[in-house]
Amino acid sequence: MLAHYQTDAGKVRSHNEDSVTIVQNESGDYLLMVADGMGGHKAGEVASSMAVTTIGSRFQKSSSLGSKMDAINWIKEIYGEVNTSIIKYAQEHVDSQGLGTTLVCAIYSKDYLIFANVGDSSGFVYKNKKLYKVTKDHTLVNLLVESGELREEEAEHHPQKNVLMKALGAAEKTEPDVFVVEDPVDGILLASDGLTNMIEKEQIERVLNDESLDIEEKVDKLILKANLRGGNDNISVAYLSEVGEK
Repeated sequence: MLAHYQTDAGKVRSHNEDSVTIVQNESGDYLLMVADGMGGHKAGEVASSMAVTTIGSRFQKSSSLGSKMDAINWIKEIYGEVNTSIIKYAQEHVDSQGLGTTLVCAIYSKDYLIFANVGDSSGFVYKNKKLYKVTKDHTLVNLLVESGELREEEAEHHPQKNVLMKALGAAEKTEPDVFVVEDPVDGILLASDGLTNMIEKEQIERVLNDESLDIEEKVDKLILKANLRGGNDNISVAYLSEVGEK
């Protein structure tokens, strides 16, 4: 198994509000996370860091999350805890109004693969040289597409494309969507919208399929491509490859 993650401020933003990590627990299970923060006075990086640090440290200390159902319950519970912590922080810091973060995570053990997300950071599986999106974006535009009010082609360049309907810290109760992947996969990729808004899924596939690159070079190349396209946002990628191999 090979793992690598990287984050970059991009070409436009003055600072980076994303947080990203890959950690293992005592059982050797993996947790990948990407969080894209938002809020005034650098509060976005506070929110994303709170999410990634809290959950990462709790996961690392756990010997095992137990069964698939136990893991799903753990995810829901800890997302709720982080949500409450961010709201509390915003109440105690008046310059942090609008504080919040997206959060996509994936937990990989020998028994299950689970994704969870709030917001519009994306989770993918990589299998047979193809990339498949697992998560669904919590955006206004995606809601309109799902309800049939907007076509997918219209959604791509919609002026309100990045309006979030859900984020940690935005409401008293915020539950993640949870997705269980039953089939074996070759890789797991998480990314903030700084990557997915800049380069197409097929372009990401081409990088992942390039056997001349090692895992660090693949992640770096994805970020470079997003920057070459304009780098309009912070860019974060977490990639676990050769999944299932020792």
